[in-house]
Amino acid sequence: MKNITVIGAGTMGNGIAHVFAMTGYEVTLVDISPDALERALKTIEKNLGRMLKKEKISEQDMAATLQRIQTTTSMQEAAAKADFIVEAATERMDLKLKIFEELDRYAPEGVILASNTSSISITKIGAATQRPEWVIGMHFMNPVPVMKLVEVIRGYATTDEVTQKVMELSRELGKTPVEVNDYPGFVANRILMPMINEAIYTLFEGVAGAEEIDTVMKLGMAHPMGPLQLADFIGLDVCLSILRIMHEGFGNPKYAPCPLLVNMVAAGKLGRKTGEGFYRYDG
Repeated sequence: MKNITVIGAGTMGNGIAHVFAMTGYEVTLVDISPDALERALKTIEKNLGRMLKKEKISEQDMAATLQRIQTTTSMQEAAAKADFIVEAATERMDLKLKIFEELDRYAPEGVILASNTSSISITKIGAATQRPEWVIGMHFMNPVPVMKLVEVIRGYATTDEVTQKVMELSRELGKTPVEVNDYPGFVANRILMPMINEAIYTLFEGVAGAEEIDTVMKLGMAHPMGPLQLADFIGLDVCLSILRIMHEGFGNPKYAPCPLLVNMVAAGKLGRKTGEGFYRYDG
């Protein structure tokens, strides 16, 4: 594999492009918005600059990484020349199914189609294509250049060969892959989101304030970030979407999202990206 196509230039997409390019791959970053692509390149350059300042990379490494990243608004063009594709679009089932239907038409035979989804069924995504055995989940953690974990999710039809290739590729990127099966929330979010939801219920019911709840979890449980602060970082809309997928998938009321979370998302208070969630953010 030489040419990697990344679909989606948001937080996860630009991080995935960064990591592949830094490893030596030629990367094509795709988004329908030219502005999003421009912001993504600026973010990658900024993050590489931080690494340079910390002496983790050289100026030559930084320049070479940036040169390996191309951008386009044409998914057809990018998919047609890809050796491997990672989709990192917004966490919406309808959007992902549409993207994979198109990728199946455009990508050459034998190209693995990976999704960075954090909760949506890989089996459902694979069923939208004529090559479900070549579809797999590759769930990176945020921020991608820093976090080591990759959840490698096998759909119902995903082959052993495809799974092993993605495990090996993850290691080549300097990540630690963990193979998991395709059930709602996989492993990371099946455990994380109920904890976040319970923290929101604890605030909703007036047991303690946001800072107090986060302090208990940071100092009492040695978490680097409290659950409400983490929810703001992830995006409250993303948390709500994942909880709803698990609630629907398992039919278990323990996954039902807290009414406070529902109301905050309806009000547009989504966390850091909107400047306000459980905390307020300036700049």
